[in-house]
Amino acid sequence: MDDPGRRRVIRRLAQGSKLWKGIHVYLAEAQTPVLGGDRKEEDHLDKEGEKVSSTEGDAEATGNFYPLDRFNAFSDAVFAIVITLLVLELPVPPASARVLPALAESWPEFLGYAISFAFVGGIWMSHAGLTKYMRRGDVVSFRLNLVLLLFISLLPFSTHLMVTHVEAADAPVAVAVYGANLFMESALITALLYYAVRDRHLVVSDVADDRVRRAYRQRRAYMVVTALAIIVALVAPVVAVGIYTVVAVGFLIQPLIGMWRKH
Repeated sequence: MDDPGRRRVIRRLAQGSKLWKGIHVYLAEAQTPVLGGDRKEEDHLDKEGEKVSSTEGDAEATGNFYPLDRFNAFSDAVFAIVITLLVLELPVPPASARVLPALAESWPEFLGYAISFAFVGGIWMSHAGLTKYMRRGDVVSFRLNLVLLLFISLLPFSTHLMVTHVEAADAPVAVAVYGANLFMESALITALLYYAVRDRHLVVSDVADDRVRRAYRQRRAYMVVTALAIIVALVAPVVAVGIYTVVAVGFLIQPLIGMWRKH
């Protein structure tokens, strides 16, 4: 029969061996790199397929840059709400009135809706075209976008002001205020475009220069037209409304002209 004291010694030696083995494993794991420790600089692809280094990704995560998901979502929401508010301003003839004569009397409201819809649609398409080639945003671009949305959201007010006073004595002021609203929208989307592509730090690397120049020409043309309409509105508000109408009609039939050219 074995000595009980000898068995106790052997059991303690086995327990000590297991303890030493656990300490050895712990020390080995502590020497391996963990998340948040020293990392090699690696390249990865962003959402647009553009190669971005890990240091660049860290800069984006720490606040120097922002992703575009909320930039686009908030902007699209404002555009949608503005167009909804514009259509809610259209008058509905009462049941006691004849429909066609009542609608004919409300021609300023329908004309104002068509003009504003065309201009909002044009700004929205320019905005969508710009963000298509942006891969991220920063503080300046986000704030420029907020100021742009400020004037976009004012459009239902300025439209209602114009259509209410277009036949009144103060029509020049009302039409000029409406034109100033359109001018600020065009100026701010142009400023946002200029800032985004100035140093190419917000856009993908393969944006063609001729595409950027064409976008500049289009936006400058809208700025010139709206600035001219403001001046005209002060002396001939009906003519200024006619200028807005021509621009709106041109925007609305532009897709048809494109389809005709393709065929």
